[in-house]
Parts: sequence; C-alpha cells; structure tokens
Amino acid sequence: MRKIHRVEALAPLPKRRRAAAYARVSSGKETMLHSLSAQVSFFSGLIQKQPDWEYVGVYADESLTGTKDNRPEFRRLLDDCRAGKIDIVITKSISRFARNTVTMLETVRELKSLGVDVYFQRENIYSMSSDGELMLTILASFAQEESRSVSENCRWRIQRDFKKGKTVGFNGMYGYDYKNVEITVNEEQAAVVRRMFEWYISGLGLSKIAQKLNEQGVPSCLGGRWTAGRVGDLIGNEKLTGNAILQKFYTESHLTKKQKRNNGEKDRYFAEGTHPAIVSTEIFETAKRLRAERAAHFNARDNSKNTYPFSGEILCERCGKKYKRKKAVGKFNWQCSTFLQEGKAACPAKQIPEDTLMAVTAEVLVLAEFDEDVFKKSITEIRVPDNNCLAFFFSDGRIVHRKWQDRSRRESWTDEMKQAARERALQSKGGASK
Repeated sequence: MRKIHRVEALAPLPKRRRAAAYARVSSGKETMLHSLSAQVSFFSGLIQKQPDWEYVGVYADESLTGTKDNRPEFRRLLDDCRAGKIDIVITKSISRFARNTVTMLETVRELKSLGVDVYFQRENIYSMSSDGELMLTILASFAQEESRSVSENCRWRIQRDFKKGKTVGFNGMYGYDYKNVEITVNEEQAAVVRRMFEWYISGLGLSKIAQKLNEQGVPSCLGGRWTAGRVGDLIGNEKLTGNAILQKFYTESHLTKKQKRNNGEKDRYFAEGTHPAIVSTEIFETAKRLRAERAAHFNARDNSKNTYPFSGEILCERCGKKYKRKKAVGKFNWQCSTFLQEGKAACPAKQIPEDTLMAVTAEVLVLAEFDEDVFKKSITEIRVPDNNCLAFFFSDGRIVHRKWQDRSRRESWTDEMKQAARERALQSKGGASK
C-alpha cells in the first residue's frame, strides 16, 4: 500500500503594513501650530506602537483651508502612495483630509485602486472595508456643508462691515502702518509714494519709475525689488487719497476660494475719509487720467496684438509674474515677464522652448501631439516652481508635476543658424587668404 503523509501547512508570516499619517491645521496661529505639532507626535507614537505596522512618516501641512488644494505635503503623500511606498494612511478625520466630497472620494478611490487603505480615526472608518465608501460619502457631505456654512457666515460679516464703511486690506499696504485696527501714515514710505506721482505726472513710465527706485535702493512693499506692475498697482490705488472702494473682489465659491475681480456682480461701496491721505484727490485723478490716455495711445498703436495658446497661462512662482512669448534666432521661447523687463538679477527663471513646452503638455494630456482645444478645456494654469520644473493645474483639481530637459547645443541649432555659421566661416577663410 502506498503511504501518504499529511504535511501541515505553515501559517504565512504576517506582512507588516507600511503606515503613514496625514495631519493638517487650518491657520498659521501659534495655537494651531502647537496643535499640528501635537498631531505629528500623536500619529508617530500611534503607528510605532502597532506591531503589524511599519512607520513611514507623518506628512503635515499648515494651510488656510481644507477646501483649497494648496497642500504640498498632501501632494507628496499621494506621490509616495503612487510610488508604492505606503500601504495605509491614517488621518484624524474626514474634515482634515478634505472638505470637498468629490475630491475626497476621488482621492480615496485612487488610493483604493493602488491597494492603499485610508483610516479615518474619529469616524473609525477604513476605506477598504465593504461599507467604507458609503459612510465616507455621507460624512464628507456633512463636512462640506459645514464648510459652506462657515464661509457664508464669514461673507455675511464682511459685507455687513462694508455697508458700515469699515475698511479691510490695509495690512501690508505701502505707505501705511496698521496696528490695533488703527491706520497711520508711514512717513518714510509716504515720501516715496509722493515721488512716484511726481515722476509719473512729469512723464516717466511705470518701468522707468521702478528702475529709478531700484537704483536708489528703495525696498518695495514686500521688501524686494520694484516692478512696473507694483508701481502701477500703487499709483492706481484710491486708498492713497484717504478714501476706499470696498468689495473690489469677491470669493467665487466656498470650495475653490478663488478671488474674482468685482466687475458689477456684487455691490461695491465707496467710503470717504476712512483714514489719513498721502496724496490729494486732484493729484490722484491727474495720474489716473494720464494713465488712461497713455493706455489708449498704446492700444491704438498696437491694435494687432497676437495671442497664443500659452498666453496668460504660465505663472512664475519665483516672482508671481506671467510668462511671455519671445522670438530669438528663429526660435520661440517663453520667458518670465520680470526677467524680460528687469533682467536675471530680478528673477533668474529660465526660458522654456515653445516646442518643449508643447511636447510636455501633450505628454501630460496623454496626446500624440499638442492640441490647443484640449489644453484650454483641461488645464487652468501652468506654474513654474523652479528651473526645468512645470506644475499643470487641471480643471478637475488634479496637479501633475513634470520636468523637462535642456536641449543640447547641437539640437538647438536650426537650419538657418547652421547656414549662417557656414557663411561666416567661409567669409573668415576668404579674409584670411587675402
């Protein structure tokens, strides 16, 4: 008879799950920063106490609100999840993760497809559980509604203050000091403002005024260099006359928190004598009239201004200015406006070859070649955080980061450039033989 022996199966060793935590506070106040520090310590201890968890780290953001996607540590967490470095994410609550139901569910579903579980401690919900998504949908809707309610209350309070003529936005206003709700004139800065108006009325342009201030070593309102845009914003600010137009901007949505210029969509209020004046109304109106006349003259002279697919779409994060298209040696490139106006000392951002920009954009959009219509529909903005780095902001809230490579000198030469080089070489040889 054949002998058969049963071999007992060995229980597999439990695999340790790589655990990370996400923490966030909604303000830069000292008490909130203390709360963030406490959260980081708590989650570090919690993960390291679990025998079946392997500690990866805590990703912590200090941001203004959970409805805006301006959380670099959150984006880094998602990138590490996509790279397969994390198996489970622990967070305090749904409201700490995201108050936008759609964004929260999209993120959880993406992580679920990657095999990454999300544990919401307060609600005691694991996203990978059978009823996890249903509970998350319900609870996230409550969190989003709470965010809307808070936003509406803040908006009502601000509009009530506007109707009473209470001013806002003076903190950081050049020419003034704002302390304990009291607005006083900063005499040193006020003297600079008055010089600006004198120069402008005498015929100097905004760029020339910025250049003179920089040459004199006068720091701008942000402590950096003056630009034509900053000079223009200041000269056009009615607050310098002691009056204030209230509600120039309004918040589009409690989800996006995007500020839009008020072109008549909301009531505006003109409050007189709200604070001390730096320049007279007559001087301000004179500068305003001259600016309108110069703008009309310029527009009449250049009424055939071209626009391109990337016009107004690329933002330099170094200085906050947009990129412009320029042509050099037969090739088109996109360069930061500050660099073009003031040089490398003001902003060292590199130019981006247009063909490279189109190729990277097509890659991000998963297209064989660049398509302007798809680009306009899909992407709201391109930001340049550093040289050779691009951040694409999609209309659905996603952010995709890409790096681009500099072309070699050989690749960057066009046929026209090569032909010109040959002609110069022949001319040089001809001159040497005489």
